[in-house]
Formats: sequence, C-alpha cells, structure tokens
Amino acid sequence: HITSKGDAINSLKAAEAPVAAAAAEEDDDIDLFGSDDEDVDEEAEKLKAQRLAEYKAKKEAKGPGPAAKSMITFEVKPWGEETDLDELEQMIKGIEMDGLVWAQKGQRIPVAFGIKKIQINATVEDAKVSTDDLSDLMMEFEDHVQSVDIAAFMKL
Repeated sequence: HITSKGDAINSLKAAEAPVAAAAAEEDDDIDLFGSDDEDVDEEAEKLKAQRLAEYKAKKEAKGPGPAAKSMITFEVKPWGEETDLDELEQMIKGIEMDGLVWAQKGQRIPVAFGIKKIQINATVEDAKVSTDDLSDLMMEFEDHVQSVDIAAFMKL
C-alpha cells in the first residue's frame, strides 16, 4: 500500500532548514536569566549600599530584644528500681550552665514493675543552652541513667 504511492511520496519536498536556523537565532537573543557581562549600574549599587547601611544602623540602635527562652520537660529513665532517684535528681541539678534554671522538684512517675522515672523541668535561654548538650550531659551518668527524652518543649 505505501509502495504503491512511491512516486507521490518522493515528489514531496522536505522542510527547509534555513527557517529553523532563523528561529534558533532569534531564541539566542532572549536572555531569560540575566547576564553578568552587562554594565553594572553604579547609582543603583550606591543606593543599595546606603539603604543597607541605614538598615544596619537602625537595627543596632534598637538594641537586642528580650532573650528567647524555652521550658523543657525532661524524662530521665533509670536502669532499674534499685537506682536512687533522689541521688540522680541531685546529679542532674548539679549540671550548671549560663542560661539554665532547674525546677525546684522533679516528679516521680511510675513506668512498670516498680521502676519510676524522673520528670524534671528546666528553663533555658535558647541562645546559650543547647538541648542536645543538656541531654548528653545527663546521659554521662551512665551508671544511673538509661535514657533521656524530651517530653515537652515550650517557647516562653
């Protein structure tokens, strides 16, 4: 069926390539993302630098805002029921850092089989105290602490 139309198909001309080349040349003239090789507008750069300097001066004159604080509830789980929770709580409260304030008393919460965990609150200044560092310091009491979890984290 196609072979019967052989002469008709051979007489058709192919699309001309110069039209496609002209279209490609027009596309090269369009710069969608901007180019770095163009001249920099010096006046715009001066205005930008001036506004940036004004912004920095205004921000410094304002002074630092109030310290961002958070209240964190830690759950400290001991190894077993024979672990002295009062001693463990004193060890935890013995961790002192700038920007860290411990709650007066931790709570004893039953877990299972007579084992209790300590739930203790701490107020921290976010810029000065890292929660990861604090958890790691509590985990250093290897003989007493099995795990430390953050039960609650509230921004103040």
